[in-house]
Amino acid sequence: MTNATHGTPAVAERVGTLDAPRSPYVRKKTTRGNYELYSWVFMRASGVVLVVLVFGHLFVNLMVGDGVEAIDFAFVGGKWTNPFWQVWDLLMLWLAMIHGTNGLRTIINDYAERDVTRGVLKGLLYLAFTIVVVLGTLVIFTFEPCPAGADPELLASFCTA
Repeated sequence: MTNATHGTPAVAERVGTLDAPRSPYVRKKTTRGNYELYSWVFMRASGVVLVVLVFGHLFVNLMVGDGVEAIDFAFVGGKWTNPFWQVWDLLMLWLAMIHGTNGLRTIINDYAERDVTRGVLKGLLYLAFTIVVVLGTLVIFTFEPCPAGADPELLASFCTA
């Protein structure tokens, strides 16, 4: 049925076009909960905290004292005897790993087209995350600044030979 004068479809045939009203838009819920929202907020907040942690780390390690020439086993050993620096470095490790893992998870979800590929890549990502976080945490808290039998020139000044 067309309009005889203009050759355009009648109103009944134009449903869904700009000329006729459409049915209201219904948003379909594709995820459960607000995980992606919280993930997005976490990325912004952790990014800000990481900037402070990293620049504080760089300032203390490179600007204070003798600079980069002073960074050696003894420097790290002396720094990690203080619980403040252990917690600082632990926060930096954990936030950087969670931030990076979350970013890569998002990239995998966006670009891996098949479910199997996505599952394998995310499984490998979470495995790598777990290994690095567990080993890094163990190193920070079990680091021995005065190992037995070490060259006394390499040890921190507080170690007894």
